[in-house]
Amino acid sequence: MQHLDLQVIERALDWARDGETVWLCTVLATFGSSPREPGSLFVARGDGRHAGSLSGGCIEEDFLERLTQGAFGAPITTLRYGDGHADGPSVTLPCDGILDVLIERLPPTRENVSHLEALYDVLRGQHPAIREVDLATGFATLANDDNEGPRVTRDERQAQMRLGPVARLIVAGLSPVSIACAEFARSLGFEVIVCDPREEAWEDVALPGVRTRRELPSAFIASGASHAATAIVALTHDPRLDDLTMIEAVRTPAFYIGVMGSQRTSTARAERLARTGGLSEEEIARLHMPIGLALGSKTPAEIALAVMADIVRVRRGKTRDAL
Repeated sequence: MQHLDLQVIERALDWARDGETVWLCTVLATFGSSPREPGSLFVARGDGRHAGSLSGGCIEEDFLERLTQGAFGAPITTLRYGDGHADGPSVTLPCDGILDVLIERLPPTRENVSHLEALYDVLRGQHPAIREVDLATGFATLANDDNEGPRVTRDERQAQMRLGPVARLIVAGLSPVSIACAEFARSLGFEVIVCDPREEAWEDVALPGVRTRRELPSAFIASGASHAATAIVALTHDPRLDDLTMIEAVRTPAFYIGVMGSQRTSTARAERLARTGGLSEEEIARLHMPIGLALGSKTPAEIALAVMADIVRVRRGKTRDAL
């Protein structure tokens, strides 16, 4: 399973390459409770086939019904769902929230295919970008984004959406915990990559929807596989894999780097990484060890839950004492 927004752009690109017109929808703003945040994507064809999500299903049903009846023929449309306005869609969100949605009609022109290809590259690549859409004409551009800011901004003339690489999890080494963690991360929408050079470790292992690499995790990480939206975890209890992974991981912009082990094991690892790995105090301080939240986890699934909960915490900017 790929990150949901990456699925949307990939599906839109496939359909456009096949000569289909697509309708690309973006959540522009939310008021009150809402199932998805600004910038979330949804795409559909004229026959009702679709990918992605804007809500828990009620908005999508209304949109698809109207689309298959011939609505949204203009290059650009904006709709507000949930406010009960007489001129708007008669849909009330279960969470009592309000959503503003941007709807772009994209015929399969060479320009639109190229634009979707560029969006796909941004979501799979290393660098963030700003997508700017003219709210009168639907003309869209893409430019490098070097600044922090809201994911979506707009005024009367245009909307700007910040895009970046999708959340990625690199799992170093196969173990019952790493398999559970990979499956859990996949269900959370992460792009998951599991690395292990041991051929025997892969026997009877099935990880649908997960990319697998039969090579040293440290070598894969050193190849440039990590970006700022990447989490790297080592979950084998094998220092030959785990230590090398940590040494390479701290050289990357990964937002989370963690390794499994007890407090005693983690203290010994920190000393070893400083002594033989040459890691500085600042680099060692980046490592989450012991990894995960202290939930009292015992089983592989419970440990995976603690690991992924901690990764989500860091990604959302929450401190431990704020939980």
